Amino acid sequence: MTSPSFEKALEDLENIVEKLEKGGLSLNESLALFEKGVKLARYLRDELEKAEKKVEILLKDEKGEIKEKPYDLAQEEEASAKKEPSDPEKDEDLPF
Repeated sequence: MTSPSFEKALEDLENIVEKLEKGGLSLNESLALFEKGVKLARYLRDELEKAEKKVEILLKDEKGEIKEKPYDLAQEEEASAKKEPSDPEKDEDLPF
């Protein structure tokens, strides 16, 4: 059996969460869904860890050292604020 794509596994996990939150399931059904959800969550975590390792490899410099730069949300927001403010009437990024 092949592993599902990351996107499919994430969609399946979201569906399981919805069903469990909705309720109305028997204990056995809930436990079966919970077990499947845990397996999917572990698979997704493993896939994310693999992707992170690949990114680290790509970011290595010529000496084989990774130039890590911690993500700073405040710094990112400050940089965004310095950019020219967008006009909501002309914002092409919005889907509506």
